[in-house]
Formats: sequence, C-alpha cells, structure tokens
Amino acid sequence: MFDLTGKVAVITGSSRGIGRAMAEALADAGAKVVVSSRKLDACEPVAAAIREKGREAAAIPCHIGRREDCENLIKASREKFGKIDVLVCNAAVNPYYGPMTGLTDEAFDKTMSSNVRSNLWLANLVQPEMAARRDGVIIIVSSIGGLKGTDVLGIYAISKAADMQLARNLAVEWGPHNIRVNCIAPGLVRTDFARALWEDPQMRRESESRTPLGRIGEPDEIAGAAVFLAARSGNWITGQTMVIDGGRTIA
Repeated sequence: MFDLTGKVAVITGSSRGIGRAMAEALADAGAKVVVSSRKLDACEPVAAAIREKGREAAAIPCHIGRREDCENLIKASREKFGKIDVLVCNAAVNPYYGPMTGLTDEAFDKTMSSNVRSNLWLANLVQPEMAARRDGVIIIVSSIGGLKGTDVLGIYAISKAADMQLARNLAVEWGPHNIRVNCIAPGLVRTDFARALWEDPQMRRESESRTPLGRIGEPDEIAGAAVFLAARSGNWITGQTMVIDGGRTIA
C-alpha cells in the first residue's frame, strides 16, 4: 500500500525542514527523488545523504518565483529520471509578519506569486505526461493558517487558503485523467521557516496550550502523509486537505 518503487518524485523546498523530511520519506518508500531549493549547494548534501542509504536522488535548484526556473526543474528532472509521477509543491515564502494594514504591494505580490502561482506553473508543467499516462499525484503543502483568521500572518494565510482551493479546482479538472491533487496543512512545526513562532517562548507556550497533544510538530511527522497520498494508499483521495496539527484546529 505504501510502496513507491519505480516512481519519481519532485519535491520543491526540500533542502531542509518538512520538504527534506518528505524527500527522505519518499525515497525510503522506494521513489527516486529530486531534491530542489533555490541553491544547489543546499540541495546536494540532502541528495547525497539519500544516495548513501542506497536510494536514487538528484539535486536540481529552482527559484519558484521564476517561471524559467520551474520549467528547468521539470525538464531536468525528466532528463535525469525519464518521467515525473509525484510532484510535491512545498516551497513557500513569508516576507511579511504583522497586520494587513502594513502589508505592501510588493510583499503581497511576492507571497501570492511564490505560494500560489508557482504551484500552478509546476502543476501545469507535469499535467500533460500524467494525463497521457493516466496516473499522477500532486501534493501542495498548505498550512492550518489557511483555515483560520490571523492578526499577524494575513497574506501568508490567504495564500495557503488559495492553495487549498487550487487543489480542489485541479482535482475536479484533472480527475478524469486519474490525476489526484491534494493539500497537506501542517500546524506549527519545528522548522527554520517557522522559527520566529516556536522560538518565542510565549508564542510557543500559547500554541502548545491550545494543542490537545501539547507540543509542536516535527518535520518527519508531516512526511508520512506525503507517502500515504503518493502511494496506492491514496488512489481514491483527491481535492482534500489533510490537517496535521496535533489537534490545534479542533480545540
């Protein structure tokens, strides 16, 4: 049910944090993986560590805000492994923290471009071969921020809510081609990306006190969901948002 032998997975933002954990988990399940982030020198050690375990991995840089980089990522991945079975859109940005009244046009555009438009670019780039093969999986890493109101993460939360709708739209459009599109929405996880939230003692205490499991998450606790959705276990799941947050949104 969870065997990915023979599959090829491309994971953006996978040089660290949740993306790296997903790349490692997909490789452990048998997939050939493409590790990608903005800088090649950050990707290479991750790919090398996966290869040291006897798995296949390649490092291909990509700045998700640039269409030509996204096109090159997909082209180079196909050249390396021949196809793409699984696309994980994990890379994201959060350039602004604070009330929406202080949000600049530049920060708005950067957030929506990187967190939403790039995912559509990448999905459209892999869609033709998946449709021709009548098999494919696209996973977008969203956030529980897209399910709740916030007074400090407004535009980031808006972009993550948009990702959930993007997954639903593509699931409807591409379902007839047997392409499954889903979101994973983590809560607060111990990553460099979220460091400002979990390193602040007061903010962390407040978050943990409202979380039934009483703690923040770890990157590898999100990774299993990617394997689940990518493998045969996820064959009849599409257009959904899987929340992984220790119970934060139900408390």
